[in-house]
Amino acid sequence: MRMLFTLFLLIHFNFGFSQEQFDVSAVAKFQKELNTEYADAKTSPLTAEDLAVFKTLDFYPASETFFVVAKLIRTQKEKPFEMETSTDRKPLYVKYGELSFTINGRDFKLNAYKNIELSKKEEYKDYLFLPFSDLTSGTESYIGGKYIDLRIPKGDTIVIDFNTSYNPYCAYNHKYSCPKVPLENDLDIEIKAGVKKFHD
Repeated sequence: MRMLFTLFLLIHFNFGFSQEQFDVSAVAKFQKELNTEYADAKTSPLTAEDLAVFKTLDFYPASETFFVVAKLIRTQKEKPFEMETSTDRKPLYVKYGELSFTINGRDFKLNAYKNIELSKKEEYKDYLFLPFSDLTSGTESYIGGKYIDLRIPKGDTIVIDFNTSYNPYCAYNHKYSCPKVPLENDLDIEIKAGVKKFHD
């Protein structure tokens, strides 16, 4: 199960890293690459039954509303913790910082995390994991929330493009082990962006 989730992480590093300005073509590229991955039996998390009839994932329309520049406050002296997953696996993460941003005049905050083991690899030492849930979770989008991939910025701001949020593999196949969204990352707003839920 650990190997499967590692593969899941590695596959998704190609997605979700945003430019400083909203770019519809970047979102289209993200969607195309995700669909390509899911259509390929070698990389798809889909069950054999779903893969046989797969055409495309269902995405919200790209929206500049959900492209935000957040203030990053790096948190100090955080202790690593075992993050809950959909199985009994408990990988070590550490809170890296707090991301504060505004959507439609309302202020929100999310915590970003680092995977301890993954951050030991040179190519992933600046990777941040941003899991979140919102008011669409369980209705239009996956009940378990979604993920966004980020890179540690040099400054004190970071782009969060919710248009590039994607479902955990567990949304498609129960054989995977996926981190659960921490309660503090549940947003009191509908984030109508990124991938929608797979099955009605």
